Amino acid sequence: MSMFDVSRVSLEVGGKEISFETGKLARQASGAVVVRSGDTMVLCTATAGNDRDVDFLPLTVDVEERHYAAGKIPGSYFRREARAGEKATLTARLIDRPIRPLFPKGWHRETQLVCQTMSVDHVNSYDILAMNGASAALAVSEVPVAEHVGAVRVGKLDGEFVVNPDEESQEDLDLDLVVAGTSEAILMVEAGANGVSEQEILDALDIAHAEIKRLCETIEELRQKAGKPKVEMEPPQVDEALMTEIRGSHGSAIDEATSVAEKLARQDAVAAVEEQVVSQYAPATGDEAADAARAAEVKSLFAKIEKDIVRKRIAVDKKRPDGRAQDEIRPIECEVDVAPRVHGSALFTRGETQILSNVSLGTTRMDMKVDNLGLQERKLFWHHYNFPPFSVGEAGFMRGPKRRDIGHGALAERALVATIPDEEDFPYAIRAVSETLESNGSSSMGSVCASSMALMAAGVPVSAPVAGVAMGLIKEGDDYIVLTDIAGVEDHLGDMDFKVAGTAEGITALQMDIKITGVTFEILRDALDQALKGRQFILGKMAEAITAPREQLSLHAPRITSLQIDPEKIGMVIGKGGETIRSLCEEFEAEIDVEDDGTVRVYAPTGTLVEACVDRIEGMTKDAEVGDTFKGKVVKTTTFGAFVEIKKGTDGLLHISNVKPGERVGAVEDVLNAGDEIDVTVVEVDKERGRIGLRLSEDPDVAGKSAEELASVGTGDNGPGGGRGRGGDDRRGGRGRERGGRRR
Repeated sequence: MSMFDVSRVSLEVGGKEISFETGKLARQASGAVVVRSGDTMVLCTATAGNDRDVDFLPLTVDVEERHYAAGKIPGSYFRREARAGEKATLTARLIDRPIRPLFPKGWHRETQLVCQTMSVDHVNSYDILAMNGASAALAVSEVPVAEHVGAVRVGKLDGEFVVNPDEESQEDLDLDLVVAGTSEAILMVEAGANGVSEQEILDALDIAHAEIKRLCETIEELRQKAGKPKVEMEPPQVDEALMTEIRGSHGSAIDEATSVAEKLARQDAVAAVEEQVVSQYAPATGDEAADAARAAEVKSLFAKIEKDIVRKRIAVDKKRPDGRAQDEIRPIECEVDVAPRVHGSALFTRGETQILSNVSLGTTRMDMKVDNLGLQERKLFWHHYNFPPFSVGEAGFMRGPKRRDIGHGALAERALVATIPDEEDFPYAIRAVSETLESNGSSSMGSVCASSMALMAAGVPVSAPVAGVAMGLIKEGDDYIVLTDIAGVEDHLGDMDFKVAGTAEGITALQMDIKITGVTFEILRDALDQALKGRQFILGKMAEAITAPREQLSLHAPRITSLQIDPEKIGMVIGKGGETIRSLCEEFEAEIDVEDDGTVRVYAPTGTLVEACVDRIEGMTKDAEVGDTFKGKVVKTTTFGAFVEIKKGTDGLLHISNVKPGERVGAVEDVLNAGDEIDVTVVEVDKERGRIGLRLSEDPDVAGKSAEELASVGTGDNGPGGGRGRGGDDRRGGRGRERGGRRR
């Protein structure tokens, strides 16, 4: 008889089975579920710890990618998983955002959700399984979260919607939509797209919610089979009498303070009223513990009154805190070329939100190596987002990007990546960095606008400009209002944060978080329509600063160019033991790649260096033609003339009658010796005999004459044949990568 009491439920989603199993693994956790589809398995645990004396929900969500799950060894120096990567962090946010609002008020026990990959088959995505498994682990635990969360991915492939598409097809999706919600409502949406319409988004949400309902039913089935009794807790009691008293004495003052338009001034005004309320209703008595408890209670009631007043004023009276109309966008100013040495920069200011975005270009060797459990191995475009504390007038620690920073950076990247050219069309690595200099609502959408302009200023041939706008919702009973370009207070006190980014043609990214269950598809349709108008307005403002990608890259940007040479002459570029390509790389500070078909790519810090390097390579590999001029080196003298090396492996003959124009000499050595450098012009090319005839460039018979005229000048050679090319196979050794050069 087995020592395990295992319970298992399953259902089919998108043509594939998803199973939930509990009772075998991690039995000391409050709740533990293994969720599986195909050969992808994720262990999800929920653990409730001790009570904490805090006024917030102490919930932590961790996603742990184990490389062994995909049969991989980590790429780090220690060959061990380090801090969570971007994919794991974004998945943790996908789990946290829909679940957090479902915890009961007053739950202050330290709670942790951990999702750990056990097996990954690169067909079934582990992120969707982790989202469902985390909710299932909570469901079977004693944590009193009454509602379950289901999650699906809806993709659009070849014009058709697909539920939970295979991982290998996700790069080809025109729409990649992750949706989470309860059986009653959608709570969270995250999407990237190639310019889809608003109606397509609504259609995909409808498909997703139908599957979410079935997932929630299956999780409930597991809870009934194996769930622990839920902790019983009383919701925190509100002192209604005290709240009424505070509202009566200070309600008008709170109303006036929250009506101040400017953010910091409003915060100061509200803080001043709060201080008066605390002083009046929680005076010091000498008992520190009792005084602190009383002050906390009064502050909590004050915050509730403030929230009620602001929400009613917006939803019922249709008055926004800064006086704007429902669909009005704050004043916008756009500027490019803010930082002179940056390859592309732009400043986007919208009200009290200000973003400075900077773009750097590098060679494709500067690509980002992706070391996670996905199929993508490298990225040539990525976007980073920074949020220093001074952007909101605070002092604080700066210890690297937080989860929010990573999430906002990834959202802006998804919005922009649909417009980035392919490597074949623009062979550069591209990094965009958005610096939040001021923030009062939707800095992530400001980052989209600033970065789109910076990319165009850098000369990146994006397919179209991208703008983003944040929509909000405040619903009081049957009264509701959809707000365009929400400010910070409207986000904090509102019921929905709905960020939409896209071009003039369609949506490229979408992120939505809903805190209530009463958001209908009609409300979502209104929000999408309003967002489209807002996006078009912002695109118009951006066009006042820059309308299209610049045709020329910055003088300070690295340059990349390619040329085609005869594959038989690859050896001339490589040189013996790689000597030639190394010297080219050192002389021109370049990286040079040579492919077997004769394609040569040259990377250098400036355009001048690239052009000079290309000229040198073309000179080395191009067949000499009549009229070409060279600075040659005398390599050998004979009784009938001097052999002059005009390029690596190729000599021409300067006849003795021409070594000193207008004079006869008895011996070549009277004028020239081996090692001398002279300027010569090709006057004859005999490809059948391999003959190249030269004259001094300063010779009056040569100077200023065209190729046709030079052909009749002659070499003065009545002796043995002229110089012959020496670029045979003996010159083509040393292929392969050398220092600074690479042969593919």
